[in-house]
Amino acid sequence: MSLHRRGLLGLLSAGAAGASLPAAARQAVDVQFLHGVASGDPRQDGLLIWTRVTPSDPSVRAVRVDWSVWRDGDATASVASGTVETGPERDFTVKVPVAGLQPGVDYRYAFSAGEVSSPQGRARTLPVGPTADAVLAVASCQLYPGGYFNAWEVVSKLDRLDAVIHLGDYIYEYGAEPDSYGMTTGARLNRTPQPPHEIVTLADYRQRHAQYKSDPDLQAAHARAPFICVWDDHEVANDTWSGGAENHQSETEGDFLVRKAAALKAYFEWMPIREPEGGLTEDAIYRSFDFGDLASLLMVETRLVARQEALSFATDMPVVGTGRNARPDVDAFRAKLNAPDRDLLGDAQRDWIRSTLTASREAGRPWQVIGNQVVMGRVQGPDITRMASPLEVTVLLARLPAAVRAEVRQSIELFKLGVPFNLDSWDGYPAGRERLYGAFADAGVQPIVLAGDSHAFWVNDLKDASGRRAAVEFATSAISSPSPGDHVQGVPLGAALNAANEEVLLCDQTAKGFVLLTLTPTEAKAELHTVSTIFDKRYDASVLKTYTVAKTADGNGPLVES
Repeated sequence: MSLHRRGLLGLLSAGAAGASLPAAARQAVDVQFLHGVASGDPRQDGLLIWTRVTPSDPSVRAVRVDWSVWRDGDATASVASGTVETGPERDFTVKVPVAGLQPGVDYRYAFSAGEVSSPQGRARTLPVGPTADAVLAVASCQLYPGGYFNAWEVVSKLDRLDAVIHLGDYIYEYGAEPDSYGMTTGARLNRTPQPPHEIVTLADYRQRHAQYKSDPDLQAAHARAPFICVWDDHEVANDTWSGGAENHQSETEGDFLVRKAAALKAYFEWMPIREPEGGLTEDAIYRSFDFGDLASLLMVETRLVARQEALSFATDMPVVGTGRNARPDVDAFRAKLNAPDRDLLGDAQRDWIRSTLTASREAGRPWQVIGNQVVMGRVQGPDITRMASPLEVTVLLARLPAAVRAEVRQSIELFKLGVPFNLDSWDGYPAGRERLYGAFADAGVQPIVLAGDSHAFWVNDLKDASGRRAAVEFATSAISSPSPGDHVQGVPLGAALNAANEEVLLCDQTAKGFVLLTLTPTEAKAELHTVSTIFDKRYDASVLKTYTVAKTADGNGPLVES
């Protein structure tokens, strides 16, 4: 819903956080608000609000934008307002850190430029003191050509929602070539990536963010509640690590650090996220949020700060013997995989996690939640040949894109030998995972770990190498990105992963949706919300499963399906 220009001007004139400029001082610039509004990184006394203006004249160098915030249900008086200027140096995006608000209060906000006003957004500040509950939607992985963002429409219509936790892959870097990721569906649904080539430059990343923010369902979700975001890999390029990415070829795409800088500049322009403070580098976006006396949320960064390059079965699996006697040397591969220096976080971030968790426990908060990009559970690949005949495996491989067929064929053979399912997840960094579990133990907590990235739902009971329980994990499926299970239709991959792994209580490799996490002083409840299709705007929404964890005197109770 848009706020009428007269109403917004009235709110602006009543605001105390900044006066709008006289009408004569404003530029008469014809603009539109084509990308909606958003808020993010809520605090007890403030919010970050965002929008983007699109001038009709691309040569415009500056646009003044008015903003206003008021209590939900009381549009007669602004509690904060002001005017900012934006231009091409930040792609005409607007980010305003609003301070001086009250804790635990629902607010509305809007923008205007000239005679044009934006849609309204809703946002709630973080609570202080006794807090009865917190309701958080957990989402990730929205491939624009992969299908419609129906799950975001469901999120936008939730009766109660305090914040959305987005765990990354907000955009994807791939182009629109017929064999590009998701383009079989994208061509059919007329959801073609823009620009149509793989994005590498600042202009490319800006255009791709703009396309994603043009989606009406994503806009509605942003307008519904503040987002608390971290990136994963595709905001830069597939399988990003601190020094490069699997999908970056320096010979044709230039210096990776230049590409990374372009991707991060566009990300900070287009996303409602506060930039790192306290002398941290721009890629160190780990930070925490306290929900009164109920919970602490820690958003961690596992891609750009300290991640080592992921191992690959294709390049890192030694082979012994020759000819027909050649075979993979799995023991040598495991030795490389278990090297004590393999890490995702780095010492500084791990120390921050330990101290922040300790402070949360000492403050008496019953829940500590880790917003983490990739699946943490220990997951061994299943033996596909026990579920499908040789002919079925041949047919399965023939259906795959040629670019991944050889890799999948190799994985099917290696899974017989008990290797991890996904080397890009925490399973590719077991020593680093043990160090993190040690930090949990040092802090005296068993946190709830949230994960994305895998395009599948997971419920995992996490244990350290000694078998001691370390945490519980709820991993969300994708909004629209295909999973490995989607590529092997007819093979019950999720059930096989569940059966093959002690830590896995549930794995669903086909459903798309999000997790709704509700915290109370005595219980954490995770509802796995799904949509019946992402290939049509006519769909049904339902809850696939619900799991609860009780808070006990000794920590957390067992995971219970309810």
